Amino acid sequence: MKRSSRAGRLTQLERNQRTTGIFFILPSLVLCAIFMVVPLINVIRYSLTDWDGLSKTYNFVGLYNYMHLHEIEGFGEMMLATVTFAIGVATGLILEFEFGTNWSNYSWFVGDIFGAPLAIEGIVAFFMESTFVAVMFFGWQKVSRGFHLAATWLTGLGATISAWWILVANAWMQNPVGCTFNPNTVRNEMTSFAEVALSPFAIHKFCHTVSSTWVVGAVFVCAVSCWYLLHRREQEMARQSIKIASIVGIAAALITMMTGDFSAVQVAEKQPMKLAAMEGVYNGKNGQELIAFGILNPDKKYDNDEKEFLFDIPIPKLLSILATREIDGFVPGINDIINGGYVDKNLKGEEIIALSAQEKMERGRLAIAALADFNTARKDNDTEAMNEAKARLEANYEYFGYGYIDSVEQLIPHVPFVFYSFHIMIILGGYFLLFFIFILVLSYKEKLQKLKWVLWIAVLTIPLGYVCLESGWIVAEMGRQPWVIQDIMPTFAAISNIEVASVQTTFWMFAVLFTVLLIAEVGIMLKQIKKGTEQK
Repeated sequence: MKRSSRAGRLTQLERNQRTTGIFFILPSLVLCAIFMVVPLINVIRYSLTDWDGLSKTYNFVGLYNYMHLHEIEGFGEMMLATVTFAIGVATGLILEFEFGTNWSNYSWFVGDIFGAPLAIEGIVAFFMESTFVAVMFFGWQKVSRGFHLAATWLTGLGATISAWWILVANAWMQNPVGCTFNPNTVRNEMTSFAEVALSPFAIHKFCHTVSSTWVVGAVFVCAVSCWYLLHRREQEMARQSIKIASIVGIAAALITMMTGDFSAVQVAEKQPMKLAAMEGVYNGKNGQELIAFGILNPDKKYDNDEKEFLFDIPIPKLLSILATREIDGFVPGINDIINGGYVDKNLKGEEIIALSAQEKMERGRLAIAALADFNTARKDNDTEAMNEAKARLEANYEYFGYGYIDSVEQLIPHVPFVFYSFHIMIILGGYFLLFFIFILVLSYKEKLQKLKWVLWIAVLTIPLGYVCLESGWIVAEMGRQPWVIQDIMPTFAAISNIEVASVQTTFWMFAVLFTVLLIAEVGIMLKQIKKGTEQK
C-alpha cells in the first residue's frame, strides 16, 4: 500500500510538472499562432482569390494567380529578391544548427561569448532587413516614394548591421578579448561586451570586408553597363552608371587598401604565423622585405635549409614598415615562431622573449592538468587545492590550446595555399583600382564606347571580383589554422564526435540545394540584364 501511495504521489507530481510546463509554453504558442500561423493561412487564402489588397471582395480563382504569376510586372525583380533572401536565410539557419551538431565542443566552450553577437544579428539586424526588403521589392506603386526610399535605405542598413555582428563574432575567434575562463563551468564567459564588439580587430575586419563588397558591386555595375554599350542599348543609363560606379569603386578600393593595411598590423601582433605564411617568410629579420610576386620552392619545409622561393620580386623593408611601422622592425618568420627567442608582446602588451612552440605546448599541458586538478579538488571540497590549481591555470591559460598540439608541424598552416591566395587578392585589388580609374577617364572623355576591347575586359572582370573576395577569406580562415580560437582551441578539439558519413550526407544535401539556388539566381539575373530598363 505504501508503495502504491508513493507511486500515486509521484504520478501526481509528474502531472503537476506537465501542467506547469504547458502553462509556461502556452504564451509562446499563442504568439506563434497570432504572428505566424494565422498570417500564413491568410496569405494562402488571399492567393487563391482576385483580391487586390484594397477592395473587400474576395472572388475565388483557384490556382489562376500561380499559373499567371510570371505575367506580373516586376516578376523577375521579385524572384531575384526572393532567391537572394532565401540563400541568406538558408545559409544562416544551417550555420546556427551546425554550431550545435558539428561544433558542439566549440559551442560549449565559448557559446556564452560567441552567441551574443549572433543573437543580436538575428534579433535586430536580420529582423530589420527581412521586414523592409519586402517593402523595397514589392512596394512599388503600393507605398509612397518617401516610404519606399526609406525602406530601401533601411534594408541596406540592416544588411550592414548584420555584417557587423557576424564579423564581430569572426574577429573574436581570431583575437579572443573581453572574456575570462571559468574553471567551475569549463566555459569562457564575457567580461566586457564593449571590448568584444569594438575591438580593433573587429573594426578593421568590418571596414575591410564591407568596402571590398562595394568594390565587387562597382565592378558588377560597370561590367553590365559596358555590356549595354557593346550592344548599343540603354546607352545614356549605362554611361551614367559607369561614372557613378567607377567613383564608388575608386573610393571603395582605397578604403579597402587602407583597412587592409590596418588589419596587417593587427595580424602581425596577434597572428604572426598567419603573416609569415602570407609572405612565405621562414626566417625573419629586421627590415623584412615584402614579396610583390613569387613562386614558392615546393621543397622548402620547416627546419630545412632549402631556398624559400624559386623566383621572387621583393620590395625592400616594406613588410617591416607595414607590420611594425618601423623601417627596421623585426618580422618573425615561421622558424622564429617555432623556435622562439625573439622580442614579442604578451596579452597585456608587455615586451617579453617569445617562447618556443615546445614551451607553449608544455605550458598548455600544464593548464589542462591544472583544470583537471581543480575539478578533482572541487569534488573533494578542498578549497586550498582549488585555489592552487586555479592559480596554475590562470598563469598558463593563454597557451591552453597548445596543450592539444602533438607536434610543432601542426602549428604551421598550408603555406602555399595562404601565400598564393594572399597575393591573388593583392594583385586583383590593385587591378580594380586601375580598372576604375581607366574606365572613368575614358567615360568622361566619351571614348569608352569606341573601345570595344575595353568593354569586353570590363565584362570579363566580373568573376575576378568574386575570386578576390574568396581569396581574402581563404587567407583569413586558412591562415589561422590550426586555431578555431587563436591559441585557445584548435579546430580538431572544437568539432563534435559524429560519424563522417553524417557530415558527408548533409554536406552534399546543402551543396545540391545551394547549387540549385545559385543557378536560379544567376539565371534570373541574366534574364533581367537582357531585359534592361527600357519599357517595351
